[in-house]
Amino acid sequence: MWLLLAFLSAALLGFYDVSKKEALRDNPVVPVLMLNTFFCSLIFMPLVALSAAGVIAETSLFYVPLCGWAVHKYIFLKALIVLASWLCGYYAMKNLPLTLVGPINATRPVMVLLGAIVVFGERLNAYQWVGVLLAIVGYYMLRRSGKKEGIDFRHNRWIALAVVGAVFGAVSALYDKFLLAPAGEGGVGLDRMAVQSYFMLYQFLMLMTFWGIKTHPLTPPVREGSGCAVKLDEEPLTGGDLAQPSSEARLSPSRGSGERVFGGIVFGVLPRSFFWILLVSLFLSAADFVYFYALSLPDALISVVSMIRRGSVLVSFGVGALVFREKNLRSKAVDLALVLLSMVFLYLGSR
Repeated sequence: MWLLLAFLSAALLGFYDVSKKEALRDNPVVPVLMLNTFFCSLIFMPLVALSAAGVIAETSLFYVPLCGWAVHKYIFLKALIVLASWLCGYYAMKNLPLTLVGPINATRPVMVLLGAIVVFGERLNAYQWVGVLLAIVGYYMLRRSGKKEGIDFRHNRWIALAVVGAVFGAVSALYDKFLLAPAGEGGVGLDRMAVQSYFMLYQFLMLMTFWGIKTHPLTPPVREGSGCAVKLDEEPLTGGDLAQPSSEARLSPSRGSGERVFGGIVFGVLPRSFFWILLVSLFLSAADFVYFYALSLPDALISVVSMIRRGSVLVSFGVGALVFREKNLRSKAVDLALVLLSMVFLYLGSR
């Protein structure tokens, strides 16, 4: 059961990546991410209220228990880890081809595997080890594909952010296992719905705080050339770190389609992008719901679940090829085939 749920979560994550790529088109990262967490909170906060009022029964899959600080401190740390991963991943997604970012994220479970072996004592069989090794080979082949587009994995800031985001994502996956595993198995035994509901809310509150500080009239602007300015929303040319117009220039109020909405709270987000941001929230919420449910089932292996979820690259790669018309697809298809083959071996080893 948990294996099938992992595959379903992977498919939903693929559509989440596609929606995220489109939502970030011509929009700054932080407001898009802030709106995403806001919409996700709108999905789960009514469940919290209805559960507290007794409308949703405790036996329901959608029941969210009320928790004290002893529980919320773990969830708050989860929110910090995920937010770090998402910030890095969103910037990378905005500035790199979807057919490159997807396979890079697909190598994340290798990090999870190492952590699962060390922390939780999980053991893989021969089929699963073959799947992991194929994924590792696929990563190194991605470097070859990236060079064909002028993207040097060693000197490109967006590649670096993609890798850092993957590392934080791996830490988050291991932490999920710790949060949901019973106390007798080395975890803290938190309720899966409590984790998913509250960590989204915490992320939204943290992003709102950051945005409020950033836009406060008393916050001194960072001068260009001071050595402290980091214009992460720049679009690179052919994969390099060549300077482009800053996000402030691109979000100038003179562009009619970039009008301010909601009193400037989401300044710079194009009105036509709200549909895609809503899709991001819906696909993400559904994917995480299925994911947390899979992890809560007995015998679920976080190393295998995490690896299967990276199969989302199949959906994102296909859309990147057919819709976004990205380049060097033949070379990337070979890399993707290795990722797909690794999924097959993981499935065979987990039957």
